[in-house]
Amino acid sequence: MPHVVIKCFKGRTEEVKQKCVDKVAQDVAELMGCDLSSVSVSVKEFDKEEWKPQVWDKEIAPEMDSLYKKPGYTCD
Repeated sequence: MPHVVIKCFKGRTEEVKQKCVDKVAQDVAELMGCDLSSVSVSVKEFDKEEWKPQVWDKEIAPEMDSLYKKPGYTCD
C-alpha cells in the first residue's frame, strides 16, 4: 500500500496537481508491482518562506543519508 506525499510551493493549478498525482500513482503502481487502487498520493503546499523550517529542517536535512533522490540545492 504505497503512500506518496508531494510537498511543493503553493501556486500550481488543480489541473497540474492532479496530472502530477495521476502520473506518480501510475508509475508507483507499475514499478512497485501493485494495483493502482492500492496507491494513495497527497499534495501539501507551502509558502516559500515556510519551506526551510517546515520541510528542509524537519524532513530533508535529517534524512539526507536515506534519501534515494537527494535535492540539488541547499537551504543554508
